[in-house]
Amino acid sequence: MNEITVDIWTDVVCPWCYIGKRRFERALGAFDAKERVRVRWRSFELDPAALRLTDETIPERMLRRQGIPPHEAERLLAGVTAQAEAEGLVYHLDRARPCNTFDAHRLVHHAASVGLAEPFQERLMRAYTAEGASVGDHATLLALAEEAGLDAGPAAGVLAGGAYAQDVRADEERAARLGVGGVPAFVVEGRPPLAGALPAAVLTSLLEDAR
Repeated sequence: MNEITVDIWTDVVCPWCYIGKRRFERALGAFDAKERVRVRWRSFELDPAALRLTDETIPERMLRRQGIPPHEAERLLAGVTAQAEAEGLVYHLDRARPCNTFDAHRLVHHAASVGLAEPFQERLMRAYTAEGASVGDHATLLALAEEAGLDAGPAAGVLAGGAYAQDVRADEERAARLGVGGVPAFVVEGRPPLAGALPAAVLTSLLEDAR
């Protein structure tokens, strides 16, 4: 039986992407040919100009960039957190630190080369949304990579050089060609992309249509 390919564009510092990941997993669980589905995690940078190392939290950035006061930021983030809770996720977005994710994406590509993209993607998303981890920091990335089962030596080598940079850029260029302007975005068997943390039922329907 032929594979069903699903390309999922995400950014590590996108709280909606983690919600979308959980909803896709529920959709996959309801799909009776799940063993045929091959997921490919694609890179997308929400803010390519962001600093790699920063202590600025989401509420602080909302105030600096958009003038959103702390009480309003708290209200807005509570809405996202409620959606996450409905999917069994625990968010502490008041501690999350948006940063440059290019190196994290490079390491996801490395993880994919050894069959560990999904657990590493999962670990990165949880670290950012729930633990306030600095996912631009190389020491943090290496620790998270090891927790996901990656060997420290090769992972450190990736971060020390420029490995997989072209893979990240290729994902971003493909996203632009497809018209992907936001994440998460799902492309099932080459069909037009659908963006957003789509309901599990919609994602299951996409899989059924692809079959």
